[in-house]
Amino acid sequence: MLEKLTTEKRNDNTMNLDVMSIHEILETMNREDQTVPQAIAMEIHSIEKAVHYVIQSFQEGGRLIYIGAGTSGRLGVLDAVECKPTFGSPPEMVQGFIAGGVKAFTEAVEGAEDDEEQGGKDLASITLSNKDTVIGIAASGRTPYVIGALKYASEIGAKTVSVSCNKGAEISKYASVFIEVETGPEILTGSTRLKAGTAQKLILNMISTASMIGIGKVYKNLMVDVQSTNLKLVERSKRIIMQSTEVDYEIASEYFEKANHNVKAAIVMILLQCSYEEALVSLKKANGFIRKAL
Repeated sequence: MLEKLTTEKRNDNTMNLDVMSIHEILETMNREDQTVPQAIAMEIHSIEKAVHYVIQSFQEGGRLIYIGAGTSGRLGVLDAVECKPTFGSPPEMVQGFIAGGVKAFTEAVEGAEDDEEQGGKDLASITLSNKDTVIGIAASGRTPYVIGALKYASEIGAKTVSVSCNKGAEISKYASVFIEVETGPEILTGSTRLKAGTAQKLILNMISTASMIGIGKVYKNLMVDVQSTNLKLVERSKRIIMQSTEVDYEIASEYFEKANHNVKAAIVMILLQCSYEEALVSLKKANGFIRKAL
């Protein structure tokens, strides 16, 4: 069935890839990559549905779980890992699973993606519940490991989403919301870490970022729930306070300390001229949204 997948077809624009100059190869890759956002634009409605699912899960105390194999699995794990420092989310809130386990993140584990049963077992290992949203990722749209995960998630009553790069993808049959971004033939036939991988990375960024905005982790366009775990992030936190309130560096630093390094609380303290305790109460009443707290 592989020959029917657009991700596996040969690209007419790169039949002479092996005799192109380096400059021509790079220009061709760049030109092909520019088609990816256009393909994603056709699926915004489905991506929006997925975001609503994730926001609902977060509001109910549920989680976002990415699951995939190979490049798709690695992209899911990457997006999950980056949510904690970016949005101050607890590590269990967004999780990623890859066929073959942790080892597969840096080394190919042959045959792992063909184990349909393991997909369900991996989700069972974290006690998946009907409050969670599971997003299965597969460029081909036919990976057994992902299909098994989506089947299990559906049985549990979890919300299910699939992300693939072929129309009429097999995994779409097992998801309540399916995102099918047809990125077309790769410049290097079958290497779906290229355009397909780029599309998946962009989509996962969209889903996680829009979902975090939807639960109050952003004020204006600032990531106000950033965790100050290193010197760079401490300085970024102070700069965010300055940008949110138009105070100078010294005042931002003062309130950063007064708020116990809680950036959102510091912003509310400055704008409402209130105590740390009062800021926390205001934020709690506003479900974490700074605008509502103000």
